[in-house]
Amino acid sequence: MHKFANTVLWVYIVLLLAGGLIGFLKAKSKVSLILSSVFAALLILTAVKGILDEQFARTLANILMALLLVVFSIRLTKTKKFMPSGLLLFLTIAVLALRNIQF
Repeated sequence: MHKFANTVLWVYIVLLLAGGLIGFLKAKSKVSLILSSVFAALLILTAVKGILDEQFARTLANILMALLLVVFSIRLTKTKKFMPSGLLLFLTIAVLALRNIQF
């Protein structure tokens, strides 16, 4: 389970960075680029073994993704457009579920 959860987190980190980069390139949104980079860097700290205690890293990753849920929900509510906020909102929900459901 741990390897699967970590792989899911790495895929999410890459997609988060890609989303921020696309937001910057298409809409010139520096906020998207900065926030995605900051959250990705923090999530990387939780994904790399040995940097943080395993339980603390898991909890911190869940908290960071919960904060991203709030951010994406607010953006989706403001823009009323599914792309990209709605997609990232549902992706974040899926990642949280996959990382925390016991198989």
